Amino acid sequence: MSKEFGVPPVVFPSSGANSGVPSQRRASSGGPFFQPPPRPANPNAGAGLPFMSFEIGSAPPSSSFSNPVFGSAGYAAVGGSSFEDEPPLLEELGINTRQIWRKTRSILNPFRINANLHEDADLSGPFLFLMAFGLFQLLAGKFHFGIILGWVTIAAFFLYIMFNMLAGRNGNLDLYRSVSLVGYCMLPMVIFSAVALFVPQGGIIAFYLGAVFVLWSTRVCTRLLVDLASCGDEHRGLVAYACFLVYSLFSLLIIF
Repeated sequence: MSKEFGVPPVVFPSSGANSGVPSQRRASSGGPFFQPPPRPANPNAGAGLPFMSFEIGSAPPSSSFSNPVFGSAGYAAVGGSSFEDEPPLLEELGINTRQIWRKTRSILNPFRINANLHEDADLSGPFLFLMAFGLFQLLAGKFHFGIILGWVTIAAFFLYIMFNMLAGRNGNLDLYRSVSLVGYCMLPMVIFSAVALFVPQGGIIAFYLGAVFVLWSTRVCTRLLVDLASCGDEHRGLVAYACFLVYSLFSLLIIF
C-alpha cells in the first residue's frame, strides 16, 4: 500500500525586487494542485517594461504608399508614355540614317553637290563606306581592312595640315571634319572596288576605270573642302592636287 506524502506550498513575496516572479508553482503531474495566488489588476504593472499596444487600422494610411509604384496599372501608365517619348536607338548612338542617305545621294552626282548637307560632320557614313570597301577587297582576295583605315587617317591628317597651312590664320578646317569629308568621298572608290571584281586585274580597262573614279572622288572632295572651309577658293588647284594624290593611292590598291 503506497503512502502519500503532502508537499507544503512554496510561497514567494508578491512585492519587492522579485515581484515579476510567479508567486506559486505547480507540483508534478499526478500530485495535488495548490491554490493559485490572486492575479493583479494589471499584469504588466510590476514587470518594469513599458506596454506597447499595436492596433490594426489605428494609424492613417501613408500617402506615399497609397498608390503602389510598381503596380501593373501604374507601371503601364508611366512606362508606356516614357517608352513612346524615347528616341530611336540609332539616334541615341548618334547615327542619323536619313542624313547619311542624303549625303550619299549628293556625292553620287558629282555635278550637283550640296555642301550644306555636310556641314554637320559625322563618322558613321565614312565607317560604313570603309567597311564596304574592305569587304569588296576581301572578295577580291585582298585583306586590306587595316591598310584602308590607316591610309584614310593619314590622308585626312595630311589634308588638314595642308589646307590650314595654305589658309594661314583664317583656316577653320578641323580634323574631325577632314576625316568625315575624306570618308564620304571614298564612295566612288567603293563603287570602283565593286566593279573591279568583274574586270581583269591590272588590265587597261581597270586603269581607265580607275582614272574616272579618281577624278570623281577628287572633284567631290575638292568642292566640299573649298565650300565648307574658308579661304579655299584661292588655293583650289593645290587642294585638288592633294585630293588627287590621296585617291590615286586607293585606286592603285584596287587595281593591283
